[in-house]
Amino acid sequence: MSFQKEAIKQITLFADLLEFSGANRFKISAFRGAANRLRNVDGDIETLLQDGSITDIKGIGKGIQAFLYELSDNGVVKELEELSGSIPEGIADILQIRGLGVKKVKVIHETLGVNNINDLSEVCLNNRLSEVKGFTVKSEYTILEEIEKQSKNKRFMLYNRAEHLGAQLINRLLEFESCLKVEFTGELRRKMEVIAKIEIICSVSSRDNFKSNLVNAYKYNRLSADELSEILEVEMGVNIPVYLILTNEESYVSTLFTTTGSVEFISGINNLNSSNFENEEHLFEIKNIPFIIPEMREGEYWNAPKQLRTNSNLTKDNFNGMLHFHTTQSDGINTLREMALGALDFGYRYLAVCDHSKLAFYANGLTEERVLKQKEEVKCVSDELGIKIYHGIESDILKDGSLDYSDEFLLNFDFVVASVHSVFGLPEIEMTNRIIRAIENPNTDVLGHPTGRLLLARDSYKLDIKKIIKACAKNNVAIEINASPHRLDLDWRNIYYARELGCKFAINPDAHSVKGIEETAFGINIARKGGIQNNEVINCYSEAEFEKYLKRKVSRNIT
Repeated sequence: MSFQKEAIKQITLFADLLEFSGANRFKISAFRGAANRLRNVDGDIETLLQDGSITDIKGIGKGIQAFLYELSDNGVVKELEELSGSIPEGIADILQIRGLGVKKVKVIHETLGVNNINDLSEVCLNNRLSEVKGFTVKSEYTILEEIEKQSKNKRFMLYNRAEHLGAQLINRLLEFESCLKVEFTGELRRKMEVIAKIEIICSVSSRDNFKSNLVNAYKYNRLSADELSEILEVEMGVNIPVYLILTNEESYVSTLFTTTGSVEFISGINNLNSSNFENEEHLFEIKNIPFIIPEMREGEYWNAPKQLRTNSNLTKDNFNGMLHFHTTQSDGINTLREMALGALDFGYRYLAVCDHSKLAFYANGLTEERVLKQKEEVKCVSDELGIKIYHGIESDILKDGSLDYSDEFLLNFDFVVASVHSVFGLPEIEMTNRIIRAIENPNTDVLGHPTGRLLLARDSYKLDIKKIIKACAKNNVAIEINASPHRLDLDWRNIYYARELGCKFAINPDAHSVKGIEETAFGINIARKGGIQNNEVINCYSEAEFEKYLKRKVSRNIT
């Protein structure tokens, strides 16, 4: 975990425990505000801390600075430790359960004597919580579901973090003289959105020498062995297992193949009769099967229509347009000019800024007046930097399916992403109809993060995704693959169905900072899992093709 994330986590915990213990409300507010400010810092917090410029950030005063200094120097903060020691140990875990704020946790603790997750599960199972004012039988079911989800989610890690940790380990292994070749295999090589285990395959010249090197670098346990390989579990202090699969040069390719594909994928291929392959292409040739890229080696591949099983040809180099990003005009932390410069560095040829719309109060959404002012800024920055910038918006889908500007006012935009940002708990039919109505609005160009999921944090809202996809195909609305590693939404498992219906896709970073532009790569990974071709992605359109797409249903006077 980066220091920034650790700092936010510890400051938030401190604020929660302060509130639980009845501390000064101004101090609580100061720490909550500091956590929010740190979330939006685009840079190395430790560097800002060391040079003293951390206090230049609004809301970061001397008290917060001292907290961060102590956390950075010692890994712990004495005041937080003392506060934690004065409160039942399991309270911090209960505070992580969605839907239970500090006030509710305190009521449960004081009324029912709940001190930990097990206590909470027990009072819910025995219907004692519903006897407390402010809670119902439905509350009990919801909390039990959240406890189960929390337990399950602790066994997984987001792809981006697992990749980062795995890359660090690979770099260390490459320093071993006994390590000839090393790379990801399993879920990481298939680029799954969440990872249950980090698997790395190593071709070694001497297993004994390799293990000796490993002893000096990490703790490990030997788990299993056979004639071709053995598996070592490396202790890295993370919540998922880390496995090294040792093999020799002769069996490297066959072991890489058998450990890469999912169980369902491998079961669709007859057993290998040899271990000596030049490369995976040779292996597939021997099996009389066209080469399949690692990302697509899932059970879903065999169930997809044959015409959609062609390897994805999508790469970063195919991308011309960066669509759907935010600036300081709403809740971004970089200006439009800074974001445009970042996009140019990334290789984009045109942009579509999509700040939040007026009813997104939480994100400083744009009123009609501010929209018209931003239009002037878009023209100025576009002219200054010599890059085409389309004036777009991420418009909120309201409960009834309308967008939060009038249809007439929406014509002021070049590009409209329609997204759900509120009222997540509607019944399936109501939520489905709500989204379909937004798709049917002629101003809608892209359906943003279609299911609303936050990986390892929030499930999709209830909807009929196939009906949503059909509506997008019928109304010529692109489906977003939101590239944030916390979303990766549309779920790749639905990509084959969408492609079968002829849907177009928009792969967008939903970037709120210049650094966030890099997250496009995660969206590309997910698109490749479903075999998406570059001609199915509107970001890959030329400028002329993109403008034709924008004018397919409404007459727009492009900025």
